[in-house]
Amino acid sequence: MSRFPRKMGATTSSPSVAMQAATAVTQPQAPSSPPGCPMHEAPKEASSASGCTMHNISAELNPEQKTSYPIPAHQERAYEFVECPMKASTKGKNKMPDDIDPRNMMPPPNQTPASNQPFPLSTVREESSIPMAASDKHWVYPSEQMFWNAMLRKGWHWKDDDLHSEDMTNIIKIHNQNNEQAWHEILKWEALHAKECPCGPALVRFGGKSKEYSPRARIRSWMGYELPFDRHDWIVNRCGKEVRYVIDYYDGGEVDKHTYQFTILDVRPAFDSLSAVWDRMKVAWWRWTS
Repeated sequence: MSRFPRKMGATTSSPSVAMQAATAVTQPQAPSSPPGCPMHEAPKEASSASGCTMHNISAELNPEQKTSYPIPAHQERAYEFVECPMKASTKGKNKMPDDIDPRNMMPPPNQTPASNQPFPLSTVREESSIPMAASDKHWVYPSEQMFWNAMLRKGWHWKDDDLHSEDMTNIIKIHNQNNEQAWHEILKWEALHAKECPCGPALVRFGGKSKEYSPRARIRSWMGYELPFDRHDWIVNRCGKEVRYVIDYYDGGEVDKHTYQFTILDVRPAFDSLSAVWDRMKVAWWRWTS
């Protein structure tokens, strides 16, 4: 469970009391392995929630219904770049279409090295533990090459003393760890709704809002505390109900060389519904009385 330093007060991002009662039904499914990998051809055992409608929703939806949860362009062919442990992927050399996906107006993943790129970067992508809504797959993280190209699109320019190839490897590991940590905190909040959604949540979409500070972050800054260096809003599907989570990212100091953690996360449901307000009130009460 993430906590702010003592000077920030007891700002645990998610409830721990309810987690003990619902851990079994809210843990994310183990990430599936890349299709066709010889290590994983044996049939998997059915989990306790395998018959849940949420896990079979993709097959049951008709084409019109599936447009409610379109698979982003950067995820649609992502498994082509997830490396099998027994053989290196060679599909990363394939070029992606350069058109824009009309379903979400997102460009396809760019795995092509930039014209002035000083060193080669990996095109291998890692599968996350985060379930994708209306799918039996998980979200897949960007490769080093995709991350580099994304930074160039945002106006960043490489200089000789800026980055080395090993730095990009570390950046990807930190990025992935931050997302896994955020999802773990969301699961703790979702444990409060384990009875109504025994299958557990799935991520629908997300977006960065680094310049749009949340009211909570602004109030803290007025009290003399630091502002977060980033903010994300994640939309989660709770068995058919969309729930928005706000995630503030604070600098936690030196990067842990073993876990690649350095960020302190403040994760909570947004005040978008009475249910979210009630969850926040219950957790606040537990913190004061525990």
